[in-house]
Amino acid sequence: MGMKVLVIGSGAREHAIAHTLMRADSVDEVTVAPGNPGMRLDGIRTTELSTSNHAALIDFVKNNGYDWVFVGPEVPLIEGIVDDFADAGIKAFGPSRAAAQIEGSKDFAKQLMIRHGIPTAGYHTFEDLDLAETYVREHGAPIVIKADGLAAGKGVTVAMDVETAMRALRDIFVDHRFGSAGAKVVIEEFLEGQEFSLMSFVRGADFWPMPISQDHKRAYDADKGPNTGGMGAYSPVPQIGRDVVDAAIETIVRPTVQAMVDDGTPFTGILYAGLIATVDGPKVIEFNARFGDPETEVVLPQLTSDLGESIDALLHGGTPTFTWNTSDATLGVVLASDGYPTNVVKGAAIPRIDVDANSHVYYAGVAQGDDGLIASSGRVLLVECSAPDIRQAQRKVYGIIDGLDTTGMFYRHDIGAKALK
Repeated sequence: MGMKVLVIGSGAREHAIAHTLMRADSVDEVTVAPGNPGMRLDGIRTTELSTSNHAALIDFVKNNGYDWVFVGPEVPLIEGIVDDFADAGIKAFGPSRAAAQIEGSKDFAKQLMIRHGIPTAGYHTFEDLDLAETYVREHGAPIVIKADGLAAGKGVTVAMDVETAMRALRDIFVDHRFGSAGAKVVIEEFLEGQEFSLMSFVRGADFWPMPISQDHKRAYDADKGPNTGGMGAYSPVPQIGRDVVDAAIETIVRPTVQAMVDDGTPFTGILYAGLIATVDGPKVIEFNARFGDPETEVVLPQLTSDLGESIDALLHGGTPTFTWNTSDATLGVVLASDGYPTNVVKGAAIPRIDVDANSHVYYAGVAQGDDGLIASSGRVLLVECSAPDIRQAQRKVYGIIDGLDTTGMFYRHDIGAKALK
């Protein structure tokens, strides 16, 4: 008998995790709570349980004989869901509340890095608007303004002029655009270079890095428009050399997981390092305590080993084996509802999307309508294709998306372009 696994979350990231588990010989059944109706097209079960109702999730796991739980999103992790599962005798893959602070508080992460000599941008933390404004005026631009807590990837402003920086500070302190995430602000020096995401499976001081990826945060082509949760991604990133990746593993990932152990907040789960390749070597922009979205949807399709078996080993003190397809490239493009990320217009009809064995559709903000799926949120779905190189993967994805009726939705037409310059 194969394993039964519960995945927590509802987006395209969780669809990719669940789909990868379903591909594994070790897993017979995957349920996602709450999931979305698009996942069911892959034979993935869903159950209408809120990610914040820990007690109901615990009962569901116990009453239905799940072997373990994979927690996808950051909010339940930061709310301590893994601790609550552990108290109930349930194994869940993800960091404890204490370890999830590496994402939940920019200030916690910065202090950890400074204490342990992990390369990152210079920074100051402020809890007062006047002091923050004075600092920005003295420092000038470009400069980076971040709300301290969780803001779903949208609480960061890369200000190329002082006025933009001041507006960002007022957004946080005066208009409270990010709620309690904005009680404190982190102001960082601006770093020049290409960004990339390096995710690792982690258990304590041991870690297993994944292939790197690069996502596209801005809403529109040529990196114009507001920051979003991500409009597409590709992997690997050919313009980032192996030497840079190796340096990131040795100077950032290894000392960070060791620092978490040394500081009494050992990390188990997925550590996402958002990095930038500067002239002085790779530096940390941010850490996340979970898989990135949309990076997961282009990294996991490269996995050639059994994900269920490896997570089971990580949870039970065994040694996991992760193997990757290193000969192909994977690229994914997000279809988003018109108006995303500021004034989302829901309700667009989702067309039927035909893909081959080397492509997949991962659903996010969709609901069941009378005549099929409809858009119910900002990011609706991601179309992913694998091919021998980035250019071919890009052609393949756009060959699919450009032929669809995307009325009520939009997408970027240049995902992967930085790799082709």
